[in-house]
Amino acid sequence: MAKLRAVECREFIKAAIEKADQMGVPVSIAIVGPEGHLIALERMDDAGFVTPETAWAKAYTVAAFRSMSPRFPDGLVIQQWFKERNPQLMIAMAVMSNGRVAASGGAAPVFKGNEMVGCYGISGATSDQDEVIGQYARGKAGWAHLPADDTTPPEVKQHINELYAKAGIKDREL
Repeated sequence: MAKLRAVECREFIKAAIEKADQMGVPVSIAIVGPEGHLIALERMDDAGFVTPETAWAKAYTVAAFRSMSPRFPDGLVIQQWFKERNPQLMIAMAVMSNGRVAASGGAAPVFKGNEMVGCYGISGATSDQDEVIGQYARGKAGWAHLPADDTTPPEVKQHINELYAKAGIKDREL
């Protein structure tokens, strides 16, 4: 069983902070294991006081939903899925999980091969900026956000791509 190690998380956090500094937006970065337990958390000096909990909640949410289905490749799809189906359920789930459910951009799973080894969440900028920071850090850390072998059924891919389109995301497709 592959594992995401704290030392690997520090590399991701360093890259996320580098990009956030370039963009002039202080953020918090949280990384959880596949079960949603915290591995690493960092808050930049000027990031809002609630951003660490929000970043952790984003990472936790991706872990919870991605472990259920390949239909949830990131926080943006989860957010759009809830908007379309039952926004009140998102609120109920946040209450039931003591605030650990929050779907937004800047959150995605981390894979080693075909195994999901964790998830990250970034909070403090706009959802789009959090997403840009996450993509940059993922690239610098060499983290994959999809499994090595894509076994996602075509109808699920189509559904995910439709959700991206509805959310106004034009530069992403499965």
